[in-house]
Amino acid sequence: MSKNNRIIQSAFLYTILVFYIILSLSIIIFKYVSPLELLNEGRPIFRSINILPFRTIKGYLTGTFYVSRSVVLKNILGNIGLFIPLGIYLQLLKKDKRIFVSIFFVIIISLSVEIIQFVLAIGAADIDDILLNCAGGIIGILFYRLLSILIKNDDKIRTAITILSSVIGIPLILMTVILLIFQN
Repeated sequence: MSKNNRIIQSAFLYTILVFYIILSLSIIIFKYVSPLELLNEGRPIFRSINILPFRTIKGYLTGTFYVSRSVVLKNILGNIGLFIPLGIYLQLLKKDKRIFVSIFFVIIISLSVEIIQFVLAIGAADIDDILLNCAGGIIGILFYRLLSILIKNDDKIRTAITILSSVIGIPLILMTVILLIFQN
């Protein structure tokens, strides 16, 4: 791959990564309160915590929590799906590609998100979210590993992930942005 193509590819890949991070923050951290509202004393305060593993997931699946199927799917699949790209990007961008190091980063990032939600009183801190996020991150890590077994060339893996990011990532980002705009 020529140096110019690699630079263009890297710029595109990092641009998608930045949009992914911004979108993830808006979905996870700022879904109820905008960053500017954090400083407002009159803003709504929402703080809860669940430290019992699988309590929320079980409540969703058994019908104990009275929420619609769409909320259940959005919560479970959303928490998993949102962290799949994180696992892929961690493997792609880190020099240390050991699986356990990447899983550790996924756990720390997911735990940090839940702590931020609790401390800032902008959401529910839930161990089940951490478990689902970690499942998504692990899926992303394993996807990268599968690609590396199939392709075996780092430049070609990077190209494949760039293409997948554009084919899958851009439409998902646009769809989510449109949904966020029409929700408010």
